[in-house]
Amino acid sequence: MIATALLAAAGLPLVLVVMAKVRDRTQSSGQVALGGVITFTLLVVVGVLTLTVLPGLVSWALVAAVAAAVSVMLLAG
Repeated sequence: MIATALLAAAGLPLVLVVMAKVRDRTQSSGQVALGGVITFTLLVVVGVLTLTVLPGLVSWALVAAVAAAVSVMLLAG
């Protein structure tokens, strides 16, 4: 449960960063919305899997990977 909450906390900024990167590359609001929807859907699916079927170690590894990805994207951009 804690891993899922941390995944959501790290994942929501990831959605915003992905949307900003898409906006910078395409200048198309439709593409920005599509990128946001795809990223958010993927985040929800991973969150549900974390709550239901994934073992604890895998869940925490996903949390660490998402947090690292957000950190790198924010520092690089």
